[in-house]
Amino acid sequence: MLAKATDWLHTTAAAAGVTELPPDAPVIREANTMPNWAGSCWYYLRYTDPGNDTSLAGSELETYWMLPRGVDLYIGGAEHATLHLLYARFWHLALYDLGHVSTPEPFHKMFHQGMIQAYAYQRPDKSLVPMDEVEHRDGKDIETATGEEVARIVAKMSKSLHNVVNPDECVAEYGADTFRLYLMYLGPLEDAKPWDPSAISGMIRFLQRLWRRSVNGETGEIEARAEADPEVEKRLHRTIAKVGGDLDKLAFNTAIAAMIEFVNEAEGFTRDQLDRFVRVLAPFAPHIAEELWHRLGHESSVAHATWPTYDEAQLVDEEIEIPVQIMGKVRSRIRVPVNADQKTLETAALTDDRIRKLLEGKTVRKVIVVKNRLVNLVF
Repeated sequence: MLAKATDWLHTTAAAAGVTELPPDAPVIREANTMPNWAGSCWYYLRYTDPGNDTSLAGSELETYWMLPRGVDLYIGGAEHATLHLLYARFWHLALYDLGHVSTPEPFHKMFHQGMIQAYAYQRPDKSLVPMDEVEHRDGKDIETATGEEVARIVAKMSKSLHNVVNPDECVAEYGADTFRLYLMYLGPLEDAKPWDPSAISGMIRFLQRLWRRSVNGETGEIEARAEADPEVEKRLHRTIAKVGGDLDKLAFNTAIAAMIEFVNEAEGFTRDQLDRFVRVLAPFAPHIAEELWHRLGHESSVAHATWPTYDEAQLVDEEIEIPVQIMGKVRSRIRVPVNADQKTLETAALTDDRIRKLLEGKTVRKVIVVKNRLVNLVF
C-alpha cells in the first residue's frame, strides 16, 4: 500500500509539472496505481493559474488565491469525503511538505448538501418495489404483480426503482430558473429532500407574477410606477437584508421565501425598486433576472452589478401586532406602537371591538401585560 501511494505521488507530481522531489523519494514502478482520482485531487489548485503550461501554478497566483486558509468553502455531497476530499488532502499535504503550495490544508470549510431523493414503494418485508410496478387503487398503493398493498416511502433515486428525475426533462418542461428555484426551496441545504413535481408550480407562479407586475404584456416594455409606495420600499429594504443574510448562511430556501412574499405583497414597482430587486433575484433565477435587467436599460450583465444596499431604519417597525388573550387563550390581535407602555396596551386591549363583546357581563380582575409580546385579561 505504501509503495502504491508513493508511486501515485510521483505519477501525479509529474502530471502537474512538479519535478523537485526529495532525493530519497521512491522510484516510479507503476504508472497507473491511482488512475482518475490522481488528476482530480489537485484541480482546485489549477484554477489559481489555469494558463500556466510549465507548472501546476505560479507561486504568486497560488499564494494570492490560497492564502491564508486555502479554499474558503467547499460544498459537496457526503460521498465526496472519501471519493475526493480524502485524496485531495493527501495530495495537498505532500505538495506542502515539498514547498509547492502555501497552505498546510486545502480547504477551510466543508459543507455537505443533502441528497435529492424520490418516492419509492416498500413491501412489508422492507424490500423495495419499482415505481412502475405499483398502481393506485381505491386510495391504496397496490403492487400489480402480487395485488398486495405497499407503502410509499422516500428513497435514494435509483435506476432499478425507476424513480430517477432527469434534470434535462425538468428544464425543458418548467425552465431552468423554475428548476433552480424549486431545488433551493425544497428545504435546508443540508437536509435530504424528496422530489415532488406537484410542488414546482409555486415557483412558476412566482416568476410569472413578477413578470406581470414588471413588464407590459402588449409592448414588452418595463411597466413601472412613477412614485414609490413607502410600504413597498420598506418591504424591499427588508427583503434585501434578509436575502443577503441568508445567502451568507446558505439558507437558500428562506431567502426565496422572502422574495416570494415581497412580490406577492407588492402590486407594482418603480424602475429603481425593480432594479434593486432584480439584483437580489439574479443568483437564484439568472435568466429572468438578466432579461429584466436589460429591459431596464442596462448593457452589461446583472452578474457584474453590485449588491443593493439597505437602510437600517427601514428594518425597524413603528407598530407591531400583539395578541390579546382572555384567560390564556388568544381572542384578538391589536396594533400598537413599538415599546408602548402598560397603560397604552391595556387600554388598546379593552377597547378592541371583539374583546369588548367577549367581556360583556364579565368583570376583568387582572390585566397581565408583557411588553411588545401580549396582553392577557383575567376575570
